[in-house]
Amino acid sequence: MNHDRLLSFLGICKRAGRLISGAETVTAAIHEGKAKLALYACDVSPNSLKGVIKAAQDHGVAAIELPRTKEEISFALGKHCGIVCTTDDGFAKKILDLINDSQGS
Repeated sequence: MNHDRLLSFLGICKRAGRLISGAETVTAAIHEGKAKLALYACDVSPNSLKGVIKAAQDHGVAAIELPRTKEEISFALGKHCGIVCTTDDGFAKKILDLINDSQGS
């Protein structure tokens, strides 16, 4: 299997307790001001995503589609999920750097 730095880093965020998963909990974290960056799989249903995107827009939180499937994200995190957010500014910056690096190559 190809080593995926982005998915590995999401696993580190989870182990550090700085990753929230699931549409409802991510939306709540955005409303509470805890979310720094929201991420979602490329194959998440529009219905699941609607509330997250609206909350992110209303609260000025970036919501980015990852070029990964729910299955890939779920495997990396050991939990079924397609929508996550980080609650840490440093982790958010590193994730954005990894996304930019992967798009550049």
